[in-house]
Amino acid sequence: MVKVAVVTGSNKGIGFAIVKGLLKRFDGVVYLTSRDVARGQDAVAKLNELGLHPQYHQLDVTDRDSVAKFRDHIEKKYGGIDILVNNAAVANIEDRTYEASKTVVDINYFSILTIQELLFPLVRNNGRILNISSDCGHLSNIRNEYWIQRLSKKDLTVEDVNEFANWFLDGVKNGTFDYGDIADGGTIASYRVAKVALSAITRVQQKELEAKNISVNSMHPGLVQTDMTRGVGFYDIDQAADTPIYLVLEAPDTLKGAYIWYDKQVLDWFDYKADYYFKIRTMIK
Repeated sequence: MVKVAVVTGSNKGIGFAIVKGLLKRFDGVVYLTSRDVARGQDAVAKLNELGLHPQYHQLDVTDRDSVAKFRDHIEKKYGGIDILVNNAAVANIEDRTYEASKTVVDINYFSILTIQELLFPLVRNNGRILNISSDCGHLSNIRNEYWIQRLSKKDLTVEDVNEFANWFLDGVKNGTFDYGDIADGGTIASYRVAKVALSAITRVQQKELEAKNISVNSMHPGLVQTDMTRGVGFYDIDQAADTPIYLVLEAPDTLKGAYIWYDKQVLDWFDYKADYYFKIRTMIK
């Protein structure tokens, strides 16, 4: 049986570096995927120049039909997935309009529910799923007491997390959202809400997949020099890929449902008074 690794949103940035690292260390096929076919094929060509040969398939995580086509392709060709890295993401720093906020939340959070429905059933027993979150995804980014408590529930459900995301979007749409409910003066609120939701849903996913001994974790990859950070960061994409690759290849089987920092440290996601939240000043060169 051929082992299969899939990385979403992997034509550039951290996703591209994770694919590159897996091609060097994973004993199986590695899928580079992208929304845009031309960009994906360009990324494959770059890896081919290095003597690395990923499989490629188009995958738009926000398009259900695209995810379904990819599922059918994997199921027919390989029968399953052993490693799934959910990396596709987008940020919009300045734009607080409803449309921009919805796009950020849809791509960074709601798309994971489509992936969960269509691709998670293909993940084999003892497989590994990694959700690429952010320091924006730690609970300390939230200042609203009601949501801090609700997201901290032991019996958290997907409905809870969806309501959290929609609480934000409805408030933005109606012009009633209080940005004081978000850390750091409410900067990049949509991205924080989406990534907190992603980190929270990781716990729900872990419970649902426990019977198959699949590990599901989320992580903050650090401030990496990418297009998303406009080149600001304390290390490059290859350095940033080290911890994600460790988590899907080498981490102990007991590491499940955790929130992990870029240095492999497991953090207490529930510590909402901690100083882990993202600070916009780190983006200023």
